Amino acid sequence: MTPTGHRPRNASPLTTAVTVARLLRSPQIRLLLSLSGKLVTPVYRAAFLTAAASSGVLRRLAEGPADLRTLALELGIEGDTHRLGRWLDAGVKLGQLSSRHGRYALRSRLAKQLARVENDAAAGALEEVVRFHHPVLLDAPRMVREGRSFSLGDQDGTVIARSSLVVQPFIEEAVSRLLDRHHPVRLLEIGCGSGVYVRHAAALNPRLTALAVDLQPEVAEQAARNMDRWGIGDRVTTRQGDLRDLAIDERYDLVTLHNNIYYFPESDRVEVLARARETLAPGGRLLLTTSCQGGGPSLEVLNLWFEFADFGGPLPVEDELVAQLRKAGFSDVEAHRIVPGEQFRAFVGTNS
Repeated sequence: MTPTGHRPRNASPLTTAVTVARLLRSPQIRLLLSLSGKLVTPVYRAAFLTAAASSGVLRRLAEGPADLRTLALELGIEGDTHRLGRWLDAGVKLGQLSSRHGRYALRSRLAKQLARVENDAAAGALEEVVRFHHPVLLDAPRMVREGRSFSLGDQDGTVIARSSLVVQPFIEEAVSRLLDRHHPVRLLEIGCGSGVYVRHAAALNPRLTALAVDLQPEVAEQAARNMDRWGIGDRVTTRQGDLRDLAIDERYDLVTLHNNIYYFPESDRVEVLARARETLAPGGRLLLTTSCQGGGPSLEVLNLWFEFADFGGPLPVEDELVAQLRKAGFSDVEAHRIVPGEQFRAFVGTNS
């Protein structure tokens, strides 16, 4: 190029049409282009949407376009707005946001859907995939070689609690079918998460009282706040702890465990179930809902994560869990598929 920026008449382009054609015929170039379209860009989009949803950017932009300064203030960023702007620009390049006159807005259908409050469980499920499922697929060989495992601290209990709500309608239906709505009911929920299933039971039976327990302190604290916000804090006591160590003097009419039996090692499950039965009054019933082995890719990767964890164990096998319930002393044990097309089941047993 000349200093004026004009190409001399006899100059050749740096990349000729012949070179481009030869590159496009290269198997490696074709593979790279295929990877970019089919794998790399979708991974980038999933990561960006996860961060945009969890940080609150999507929810803010659902209210209307906003400039960089406004978004920085929303995120509590006072100094380094430059890098935040570059991240937002990446979202524009990925087709998830738009930018016009310095103001960002939601662009893609997925971004608009994930920004909606009623789709928070789906946003939580995406975050679980990106933050937890992706690392086990990525790091499994190295973890085996180094003898490393995931710990409970590698999970974010609030994300898991949100994600688990994707099956909320099915679990609520199972609770509805089992719950006595006409007499006082004492409910014990083990692994209460956000507490939505206790709220559902309390709405069905105004005379219901409950004890909600969760292993993770931050989850139990959030559940307690939820109970107060929902106006049932006077009927529900929330505690943090492990069922096996908790002193529970009262006897309950119904004990529920949702999405958490795999947080206990396989060798401990009969003991855990027997302990749950001890908390039941005579004739009381247990409702246990869980993903089981043999499901689709998401359940297989969830199962893989627990195989690589230093707590808990693999997802249960239906027949084995039925046998464990009977060994723990439950009678009239039944198992039912409650999510069509997926290995998600409800198990019911009675304390005779």
